Amino acid sequence: MEWVTITAATVEDATSLALDQLGVAGEDAEIEVVEEPKPGLFGRLRGEATVRARVRPTAVRDTSRRERGGERSARRTERPRSRSRSGERDAGAPTRAPRVRREERSDTEAGNDDDGRRRNDGPKVPVTTVRDAAATFLEGLFAAAELPVKVESTISGDDIEMSVQGEQLTTFVGARGLTLTQLQDITRVVSQRRLGDHDTRLRIDVGGYRQRRKDALGRFATKVASDVIESGTPRILEPMNSADRKIVHDTLATVEGVVTQSEGDDPFRRVVVSRAPSA
Repeated sequence: MEWVTITAATVEDATSLALDQLGVAGEDAEIEVVEEPKPGLFGRLRGEATVRARVRPTAVRDTSRRERGGERSARRTERPRSRSRSGERDAGAPTRAPRVRREERSDTEAGNDDDGRRRNDGPKVPVTTVRDAAATFLEGLFAAAELPVKVESTISGDDIEMSVQGEQLTTFVGARGLTLTQLQDITRVVSQRRLGDHDTRLRIDVGGYRQRRKDALGRFATKVASDVIESGTPRILEPMNSADRKIVHDTLATVEGVVTQSEGDDPFRRVVVSRAPSA
């Protein structure tokens, strides 16, 4: 299982971020403290904490025999692609769908997390209707999984925040929140697109994962800003997804003396924190 390395203001924050990124509870992970902050003058801490973590390995069945059998079966059933005399592919031969390149969005637009297009080709769907459809879907999904949960929501303009609270929900978060992202996409399909809604922005949180990550990243970003102001040396943070970069940008937008920008291409795009020119 792949190790992840996380740096934060404290060992506790780094451990929390690592568990969130892996999508598991503490008892299901191996944690190694690589570096701890060092005591400085007047009780202040110098430096940052770094931890390594991975999902605790478990024994798996040997499926090599079945895999070899599957490979032999696949070779027996595979048929060569046929071509017509003119050299063109026959109508029955499989074709590869063209790759569509989606334009990159700025970090400030990441909170929308949708395709970024707004259409006004129909009547506006009431935001409460979208909220109710999302809540009904989530409640039914977790009931089918036999997990008692409480689904809460807040509405601010066209923004809908849905929160699912309960026990043993890490399966619906997944490593690095990937399962949660997929759950959010499915919920949008059944509550927005089926209703023809193009105006609301729906975000889903499970077990407080997004809020914990937001809080930990906010504390880390503030600590980095303090170090940059004191030393004058820019800091390049580890690669983050667009939602995490937005948290850093939004947090430090209220901190005087520093500026932030993103550089690089996904999935290696990073936030750079620098001292403001007038600082």
